[in-house]
Amino acid sequence: MPCLPSPVALRQPEQLTTLVENRTVYTLEAFELNVFETHRTAHQVPLNMGHVVLTTMLQGKKVMHLPGRAAFEYLPGESVVVGENETMVIDFPEANEQHPTQCLAVAIPTDTIRQTVDLLNEEYPRAEASLPWQLDMQDHAHFQNTPELTSALERLVQLSRDTGRVKDVLAGFTIQEMLVRLMQTQARQLLFHNYQQHATSHRFAAVVQYIKQHLTEQITVEKLAELACMSKATFFRVFKRELGLTPVEFIIQERLQEAKRMLRNPLSKVADVCFRAGFNNTAYFQKLFKQYEGITPGMYKRQLLG
Repeated sequence: MPCLPSPVALRQPEQLTTLVENRTVYTLEAFELNVFETHRTAHQVPLNMGHVVLTTMLQGKKVMHLPGRAAFEYLPGESVVVGENETMVIDFPEANEQHPTQCLAVAIPTDTIRQTVDLLNEEYPRAEASLPWQLDMQDHAHFQNTPELTSALERLVQLSRDTGRVKDVLAGFTIQEMLVRLMQTQARQLLFHNYQQHATSHRFAAVVQYIKQHLTEQITVEKLAELACMSKATFFRVFKRELGLTPVEFIIQERLQEAKRMLRNPLSKVADVCFRAGFNNTAYFQKLFKQYEGITPGMYKRQLLG
């Protein structure tokens, strides 16, 4: 399921100053939050926000054109990092009054990014010294949101609307957390989708490859730690710190993805899928599936079959 922040209320028609990229701004000391709405079809709309920006789609569809990259569709549950002074050129091929697009854009001061990156590299270095913490604004700048990043974004939205006297203090901590979650999300993108090309140069890529190749077998943290050349405790701690989830959570997510793939077969049975995906208890499988997908495996299958 796409990881979408909680809905943000659309502006009423009389509150709109324009039908294309109507902008609502919340300014705090630590960041600036913008909510953009477009209520009619438009093409080649330029936008430059000056700062580094994390944008997140809430509803509708855009087509993004960024310097040096092929145009791509931008959908709810996805985010894009845009570099400082980089101009986005945006198409809104489907926007209308009944189905507007809506997007969050968090403008982040350069000093905040630098301080957060320096702190991570000094106090919490990544598993491979050749890959220090940094914000990737090219190869992994477009990605699907993780639950952890979505949660941090929701808190930024809540803080932006807060009237409490300590909201700027809380905002400073929360924007740092969001940056950490953002870099963890990009680290996942690097390893989970490109693990084969990094398997000999990144210990966690070798771990990901092993998990994917032995998904239906019993996988122990001891074996994974051995592959990473770390003690069990160190491996567990560094894996979670770098990627934002534990090895066990990653194995569960991979098995659920495999289960969803098998459930698409009209002849498959839920109980068979459970064991073939690597789970050894149908009740546990049902519980995890509903926890991650919001519905039971049987409901998922019935929805697919219409």
